[in-house]
Amino acid sequence: MTTGAAPVHQLTPADAAHLRRTAEKILAGTGRDISAAPRLLARVAESAAALPASVRRALRPADTDDGLFVLRGLDVDDAALGPTPAGWAAAGDSGAVHDVVLLLLATAMGNPIAWEGQQDGRFVHNILPVAGHEGEQTGAGSAVLLSPHTEDAFHPGRAHLLLLSCMRNPDRIATTAAGVRRVRLDAADIALLDRPLLPILPDDAYAEAQHFAGGPPPAVPTLFRAEDGLTLRFDPAYTPLADAAPDHRAAYRRLEAELARVSVAVRLVPGDVLVIDNDLVVHGRVPFQARYDGTDRWLKRASVRVPARRTRPLAEASEHGYGQAAIEAHAG
Repeated sequence: MTTGAAPVHQLTPADAAHLRRTAEKILAGTGRDISAAPRLLARVAESAAALPASVRRALRPADTDDGLFVLRGLDVDDAALGPTPAGWAAAGDSGAVHDVVLLLLATAMGNPIAWEGQQDGRFVHNILPVAGHEGEQTGAGSAVLLSPHTEDAFHPGRAHLLLLSCMRNPDRIATTAAGVRRVRLDAADIALLDRPLLPILPDDAYAEAQHFAGGPPPAVPTLFRAEDGLTLRFDPAYTPLADAAPDHRAAYRRLEAELARVSVAVRLVPGDVLVIDNDLVVHGRVPFQARYDGTDRWLKRASVRVPARRTRPLAEASEHGYGQAAIEAHAG
């Protein structure tokens, strides 16, 4: 694993200040209910369309094969932020101005999405350790390695882009990231992994989806050749690999090993926003010891769909998505 090897795009102090002022103005005009308020989303869309060209340039990846970059330069006042909440449901409007800044960035890049079955349909999720959930393969976990994965890999409507905004990270806990276009696999492994042989099941953040009875889990390919190159849909913690034939299991394990080989460790600092191409890059998190004293690592997350970004397998259109519905801001 390589430490800190992610491209950095720097916001100017003037652009960072503009984003914060715009977010504060939106909150002043719409109130602080940032869960899924249509009026707030409309104001965000209007303001995102008027962002300076320099901000828009900073949001463009310099190398699409990297599939990730860190946007740096936003300001986070640790004292004004308040303590890290005990859980997402306790977060309320904590850091509301940062939620709106993240929504502005997400809207400038595409259409933010929310999930009816996760965090009460919010467009910005709070990612922080939760007591009693230390061993989970979700953002609430802490004591175990969060396996590298595609965000919401179980669903055909998963995001094209993922934005992780750092509020607090005093222990420099690393987010891991690995791009499929950096791996070395032979043609036989790719041929096996681009066949739809296994499903990806809903993760523990979607309790309702885990009990879906509307049809069998659809088998999906792990790798897919889009028009611009290789992409992946990958979540080993929720893939029943034991059901696969030995040659398929071996190819999958070789892909896992290659992703580990090319993985980078990104240690976000407050104000950083990590932007991840969800078709190219899997992400995870190293284990850490949570303190639950208001000082723990705290990220905010936004998921973004980008219309006509790239082709995904046509068979995804017939998947049931385990009954989970996505709400897409500004769509249509």
